[in-house]
Amino acid sequence: MAHIELSTGLPGINGLLAQRPDTADPLERLADALLHTGTPSLSPGDRELIAAYVSELNGTRFCSASHSAFAAAQLAGGADLVRAVLADPDTAPVSELLRALLRVAAEVQQAARPVSDEAVAAARAAGADDTDLHDTVLIAAAFCMYNRYVDGLATALPEHPGAYAESARRVVAHGYRRTAAPQNGRGPA
Repeated sequence: MAHIELSTGLPGINGLLAQRPDTADPLERLADALLHTGTPSLSPGDRELIAAYVSELNGTRFCSASHSAFAAAQLAGGADLVRAVLADPDTAPVSELLRALLRVAAEVQQAARPVSDEAVAAARAAGADDTDLHDTVLIAAAFCMYNRYVDGLATALPEHPGAYAESARRVVAHGYRRTAAPQNGRGPA
């Protein structure tokens, strides 16, 4: 049971966002900017995978499952690839660039301190540019916040397992902005 009264009955961050539209708008805009639009070297699926990985490291079940579904819906390896990354990014079948950026994200998740020179050098050696490093650090930092928001208020998990796949279809098609699709509870998770 959530620590605050949520009149919407929606799980995870969705209930929190629906309850507080004033804070939902900037949180959704941030998620959309970070995850829905890719760059030449980091696709939306790659970005979702970073969010899923950080959420998994933080032990936030709702966010890890949500962003795992969102990544799986956009990556060629689907759910198998996502599971492999969550289990061990060092052996998962991803590019060296993505593997190095996942290491950067893990350092951000571990503590509020500068990412190690070694992790940055490895990412650069794998082809990371300033935008890749910036976006990876910001995605990881933002998902530490989103994860703490969801778990800190003890939000519920979806009742039916297909909810994550349904949300993935909406997010892939419309992004994170509630104004982009019907208000049926899809947030950055």
